[in-house]
Amino acid sequence: MTTKQQPQVIATDRAPAAIGPYSQAIKLGGLLFTSGQIPLDASGQLVKGGIEEQTHQVFRNLEAVLAAAGAGFQDVVKTTVFLKDMNQFAAVNGIYSSYFGDHKPARSTVEVARLPKDVFVEIEVIASTNVE
Repeated sequence: MTTKQQPQVIATDRAPAAIGPYSQAIKLGGLLFTSGQIPLDASGQLVKGGIEEQTHQVFRNLEAVLAAAGAGFQDVVKTTVFLKDMNQFAAVNGIYSSYFGDHKPARSTVEVARLPKDVFVEIEVIASTNVE
């Protein structure tokens, strides 16, 4: 008889704390599912600036959450990018590429009417992790 694996909550103080009834990430089996990260710093303050500054902060948050689970950008298999304005795709794509380099996970990018705190970008990832 096999037992069902229990999800493991992943949390770090190097990324903004969840501001609702959710976790920064959940690890289950060999996969890590992050919640969408928006451009808040670790203290929960919205970063100043435009799409470039916001996108870099989102990636710093994702990096911290991935690291808390023992993973990195090289382990990401899927991303979902939510943009307030698809006209900002080129700027976000350039920054995105700088974090992933030659690694090219699957990706979806969608324009949305509104994001939490009226930010310009939110990104979530799914990563492969070592099974414990």
